[in-house]
Amino acid sequence: MNIKAHKLIDDNGTSLPYQATPNLGGVLRPKYLVIHFTGGSSAASSASWLRNPNAKASAHLVIGRDGSIIQLAPFNKVTWHAGVSSWEGLSGMNQHSIGIELDNAGRVSKRADGKWQNALGVVVPASAVVEGAHKNDGRTAHWHAYAQPQIDSLRTIASLLVDTYGLVDVIGHDDIAPGRKIDPGPAFPMESLRSMVMGRASTEPERYVTTTRLNIRSGPGVENPVLTDAPLPKGTTVHRLESISDWFYVDVQGHDDLDGWVNARYLKRS
Repeated sequence: MNIKAHKLIDDNGTSLPYQATPNLGGVLRPKYLVIHFTGGSSAASSASWLRNPNAKASAHLVIGRDGSIIQLAPFNKVTWHAGVSSWEGLSGMNQHSIGIELDNAGRVSKRADGKWQNALGVVVPASAVVEGAHKNDGRTAHWHAYAQPQIDSLRTIASLLVDTYGLVDVIGHDDIAPGRKIDPGPAFPMESLRSMVMGRASTEPERYVTTTRLNIRSGPGVENPVLTDAPLPKGTTVHRLESISDWFYVDVQGHDDLDGWVNARYLKRS
């Protein structure tokens, strides 16, 4: 993947899906990358809304849960993704940042029938729900988990944007508008994304050992299936690759090709 004339192209030089939004400002000289969740039902529906003049909102990209990408504006044009916002002495972050929207329902609650939905009525499967406290208010709630394919796409694109435009940091909408916004929220692996994209990761992964017999799962939550017939034994060494709230994505040492999610409460640093 590459950038040509401020638009994404694939390795063959073919433009990625581009659906122009009319909701644009002037010339952008970006300094930051800002991450959002859409709160909508699909990437396509969110992209369609962000192209509607009545929305009075837009972003540069929408990334679907399958990793698919829709570009709405060239990276050198201001889009309306941040609203009233500020960061490190700058105000009006639309003028200073590239905005990426991830297809994600955000905060969800359980209905009487047991299904999970957000404030707009978007229903998500129980297997894609995680619990976590938001950093801005400390309140524990349930959140729609991000899909690995979209995180993989985001990492690739974020690295490309940082290299191309010299961006100085990756931040969330909840960083620049903490009184108004909660996206991307505690389900988003901001720490690992920032470390990977900005080159802040340690050369050595963090080592932990299990403090009890511990299930390793396909996703960050007890609703997700276990990956092994028996729990990991007490004292198993794991390397933390990323984290979402109280769940760590780990590589299990001594087991070829075994990685998955474990509850961090049952780990200690080694």
